[in-house]
Formats: sequence, structure tokens, C-alpha cells
Amino acid sequence: MIVPSILSITLFIPVAGALLVMLLPRDATRAIKVAGLAVSLLAFVASVALFFMFDGTDGGMQFVEKVPWIHGLDISYHLGVDGISLLLVVLTTFLTPLALLASWESISVRLRAYVALMLLLEFGTLGVFLSLDMVLFYIFWEFMLIPMYFIIGIWGGTDKIYAATKFFLYTMAGSLLMLIAIIWLGYYASLQPGGMFTTDLLRLYAIAPGIPRQIQTWMFLAFALSFAIKVPIFPLHTWLPDAHVQAPTAGSVILAGVLLKMGTYGLVRFCLPLFPFATFQFMPYLAILAVIGIVYGALVSMVQPDLKKLVAYSSVSHLGFVVLGIFALNEEGMQGSVIQMINHGLSTGALFLLVGMLYDRRHTRMIKDFGGLARVMPVFATFFMIVMLSSVGLPGLNGFVGEFLILLGSFKSTFLASYWYAVVAATGVILAAVYLLWSYQRVFFGKSENPANASLRDLTKREWAVLVPVVIFIVWIGLYPSTFLDKSAPASRLAIQRIEDARRGVYYGMSQEEPPAREKVEGR
Repeated sequence: MIVPSILSITLFIPVAGALLVMLLPRDATRAIKVAGLAVSLLAFVASVALFFMFDGTDGGMQFVEKVPWIHGLDISYHLGVDGISLLLVVLTTFLTPLALLASWESISVRLRAYVALMLLLEFGTLGVFLSLDMVLFYIFWEFMLIPMYFIIGIWGGTDKIYAATKFFLYTMAGSLLMLIAIIWLGYYASLQPGGMFTTDLLRLYAIAPGIPRQIQTWMFLAFALSFAIKVPIFPLHTWLPDAHVQAPTAGSVILAGVLLKMGTYGLVRFCLPLFPFATFQFMPYLAILAVIGIVYGALVSMVQPDLKKLVAYSSVSHLGFVVLGIFALNEEGMQGSVIQMINHGLSTGALFLLVGMLYDRRHTRMIKDFGGLARVMPVFATFFMIVMLSSVGLPGLNGFVGEFLILLGSFKSTFLASYWYAVVAATGVILAAVYLLWSYQRVFFGKSENPANASLRDLTKREWAVLVPVVIFIVWIGLYPSTFLDKSAPASRLAIQRIEDARRGVYYGMSQEEPPAREKVEGR
């Protein structure tokens, strides 16, 4: 059964929840926590219903909703979901209640504002993944900066203002170039015969590939810079460690688990289909930066004394795999990138949850302050080991599926045309094992020389409730990834097909001066 406006329902549940929370008395702490958690769980239920109603054989947009907004400019409230955005929507609604539950006891100051901002952050993120109008997309893209800025700036660590400001300025700088490019795309659409200014993404898919190559290069760069900062792609990553380390645990979980995926999602949704010729032009350079990021992130993680900063730098390495898979420009690489976005959200999100639980007990994240915790906290050590091995890419757990497909896709790629991308990237898997296993050994084994570690309590029931769902999905994806890959496969195939069509001149002739004859296109 199709539920009318299910995308709008899923999108606005967090907004309704934020308003409800703000209407509650400031001192009603338990009611605020329960209301925030209940609303976020309701959004998750809506996304699960969307998942099961979704037709996994269709690579196009489904459940499309379109309401005219600014008629003269063809700007609309336009939502839709395909197999790629579907998985990211479910990931967002899955991690938000876990993040709220993880901060159940650690956040006590301005609790009402905190819960409301977390729900508004979920709203902005969902809007990014569901928008099919570029102005609407841009509004959601900028909107989500506001709650994250305050979450870091109010409830963060000692350098929270610096980290929040750096995060905001980095993202805002890239976004302004994207806004200029969006306006130019609408103007270009108005220059076509019988055309008009439009920001409808589906219409622009048919128009933008015909942009002259020199201009297409600049358009690609404007979009790609904004997305590269968000991923982040080396060397635009310097805001990330500060934001992760200073953010509260829930902020780090959503930042790593969801917000970074907005960058890789943008590359797939906008850069590849809108600017295919520029994609071919910049593909080798972005693939090289991705491989550098894989190795660099792993090497820097290896020398971190702070456990949270180690996990933060590991994101640079893991997201490098996602970017490499995208620019392999084949189905294996694209599918690997999509599932690896989900895997990273689960594994790295869980690592931040575990580090946060450790910090709540000891109020330190320095690796040297721990040791021998496996004897004191055996259940906690077991969960940490499972999540750590999933991040390493152990077969049977989720990380292996994504990394295998990405390496296979980059090895087979006719566009990258070199197996060295895959060979060098594979060293990132080895290095990940080194820095994660070494950190695990130092924290959980050996002698405990600090008496403060001897009395640490093991997992509480609430913490079990936070970690068990994540581990279930880690094992599920590792053993039977088809549940999720089957949903995204048609959309991934369509994304690659658009690139292939543009390369063969289906949209426009290779001279890009006029459309090819209809008979010629069909005869190929």
C-alpha cells in the first residue's frame, strides 16, 4: 500500500517533534528526553515503511511530490527518492534515536534546546537526501549547518567555539560557489529553445550535459568543491578532526554517520549526471586525491594519542574509498560506494558511541590513560572488538562488502585504466588493521597501571540498547548485503548509464553544438 505524501511525513516528523519539545517545561527533563526519543523513533518507523514500499526494480525517482513554490522561476517543493537516497534516509533516521539515547545522561545543560536542535538537524539532513529541486536542496544544505554549529558550540569541548566556527566557515565557503552554479544552470535552461529558468533537477539532467565543455568545467568545480569539503577529500579535511573531537558524542555520531555522506551523495546526484564531460576530465585527479586520502588518513590515525581523534582521521581514509568507487564509473564501484556510505555510518558512528561511553566513565580519551580494560569491562570490550573489526573490513562484517566492491570496481575500471589505484588503496585496508588493532591492544590488554580503571562499570541496559541494533546491522550487511544492495542497484546502474550515454554523445554530439539526430541515437 502506498501512503500519500510519505516523504513529507518522514521529513516533517522531526520538525513537529522539535516544536513539541520546545513547548515542554524547561525542567521536565525526563519528558523532554522521552519526547525526543519517541519522535525520532517515529521517523525511523516511517523510513522503514518507505523502505519496504520502495520498488527495488525501478532505478528512477519514486514517491515523487511536487508543489509549485515560485512559479516564475519554476522553483518547487519537489521531493523524491531512489535506491541511493533511500538507504541514506534510513541511515539518518536509524542513527538519530541512537544518538539521543547515547546522550541520555551526559547532556543536562539546556536539554530542551539540545533535543530540539538534534531533531532539526535530522530534518535538514533528510531534506538534502530527498530534494529534487536545486534551490530546495541548497536551502536544506545550508539549514543543517545551523543546528550542528550550536550543538558543537554549546555542548562541545574546551575549544568548541573554534571548532564550530571552522566547521561553519569551511562549509559555507564552498556552498556559495554552488549557489552561483545553481543560478547559472537555471539561466542556461532559459536559453534553450522554448526553455525557461528552472531549478528542477530532473529537467536539468536532460539539459546540463549539453553545456559547452569549458563552462561545464567551471560548473563541475563549483559543485565538487562544496561536496569535497563536506566529504572531506584530502587536502580539504582540516576542519574535520577539530569538529569531531570538540563535538559531543551525539554530534560526532551524526557528523560522521550522516553529514559526511552529504558530500559523497552530492557527487553522485549532481556532479556525475549534470557535468559528465567534466567528470571524465577530473576523474583521475579526484581518484588520486581519494587514494592519497586513504593512505594519509590511515597513517595519521596511527600516531594519534587521542582515541576520538584517531577515529576522526579514520573517516578521511574510509571516505576516500567511497570517492574512489564513485569515480571508477562502473556498477561495482558505485554499488560499493553506496553500501560503504552506510557501512561507515554504522561502524564509525558506533566507534564514536563507544569512545563516548568510555569518556563518560573516565573523562579522558587519551590512549595512554587506559590498559587492561578487557578484564574490567569484558562486554564493552567485546562490542568494541566487533565494531573495530567491521571498520577494518573483516569478511563476514559490513566493512568487507563495501571495500571489496570498491577495490573490484577500481581494478576493473576502463576509465581509471590502471590497477595501481586499487593496489595503493588496498594498503589502506592493511593500515586500518594496524592502527585499529594497535589501539585496541593498548586500551583493552596489557597491564592497567592507572587505579581509576579498576572500578569502571561495564555496559548499562541503556548502552546495550544503543549498541545492539548497530551490531545487528553490521552482521546483517556482512552476511547478506543483498537486502540493501538490491534496493540501490537499479539507481546505481542508471547513474553509470547516464555517464555512458553522455560519453557516446546520446545527449549531444561530441562537438556539443547540436543534438544528434534521433535516428542516429537509436541506431547505435
